[in-house]
Amino acid sequence: MNPRLLNAALLAALLSACATTAPQPDPTSVAHSTPVRPPPDLLTVPERYSSEDSTQDELDSLATWPAEDGRTWLIASAKSTHRLVVFDADSGERLRTFGGEGNGPGQFNRPNGVAVHGDQLFVVERDNHRVQVFSLPDLAPIGSFGGSELRSPYGIWLTETEPGELEVYITDSFMYGKRFDEVPPFAELDQRVRRYRVKFDQAGRLMANYGGSFGDTREAAALRMVESIAGDPANDRILVADEDRRHESTLREYTFSGKYTGRSLPQASFGAEAEGVALWTCPDGSGYWIAVDQLAPLTIFHLFDRVTLEPRGSFQGQLTAHTDGVALHAAATPSFPGGALFAVHDDKAVTAFDLRDVAKALSLTRGCIE
Repeated sequence: MNPRLLNAALLAALLSACATTAPQPDPTSVAHSTPVRPPPDLLTVPERYSSEDSTQDELDSLATWPAEDGRTWLIASAKSTHRLVVFDADSGERLRTFGGEGNGPGQFNRPNGVAVHGDQLFVVERDNHRVQVFSLPDLAPIGSFGGSELRSPYGIWLTETEPGELEVYITDSFMYGKRFDEVPPFAELDQRVRRYRVKFDQAGRLMANYGGSFGDTREAAALRMVESIAGDPANDRILVADEDRRHESTLREYTFSGKYTGRSLPQASFGAEAEGVALWTCPDGSGYWIAVDQLAPLTIFHLFDRVTLEPRGSFQGQLTAHTDGVALHAAATPSFPGGALFAVHDDKAVTAFDLRDVAKALSLTRGCIE
């Protein structure tokens, strides 16, 4: 193991024996959770690396992109420095930063969710109330959308519905009150997920149309504080993370028509905040959902069957803590022939898990990594 990572893990073990344009508190960034008893069958999977710490950035969300030179980029949003940070996904080396505070093209105000489709990067900005789109690798601005509807956007997930046309889903966690920590009336919670139809013309210009919003408005099932979102078109399933522990923090299941199915993942509440979520697909159509449980002192990653949502095990690393975003890169890279799971560590670094290590520890289907 990386000596710096081992020393950090040993030290941790020893220590443990928006509706307005003005800046506002982040209601989804609840203070680091108090210790909760972990699952009895919890396993440990050592990280393959941890990047150098950057405490000023407040890293949040992750996405990957295979570059033309053979490298894989790991792109992270940095909320406090209003920029993007690009890492080498194989080593954790910091390659470059991009952006800065502002509201012009290529500038950001609290960037949060990030997503990649082809050679296009989508970046959600909470306090600019928009989604910017950039070309890769030059990060040249292509355009933006959502400014007329988005109030306090956080997470993003997208899928190609037909050649050249995307369906983009954005979580919108607008809150009320002097501290922006009051959940809106239930009648307004049908605006928690907004969708857009996005395509690019022959000249590469962005065209986006708002397709409405959804969210259950019943008291028992309403989405109170939302951020992470991910979908599985093959199973007509969208999972939305509700982080409000004052009620129940979990991932709720919706259909692509925007209807809540009545199921949550897992069936009981998470021990702490339900954060990042990623789908690990296998060639035969099976696979696993990986969901973050932001427990202290270490993040726990829960795995669930892609089709049935039945639990398939849980693991933690030796260092990774207080995780917000994750990204799963199933394609082979030089350091990760079976793919990798990347996670944000304590808002200041990125860590990497080898999917072969995860599959071996949890006795998962080997077809996913071969």
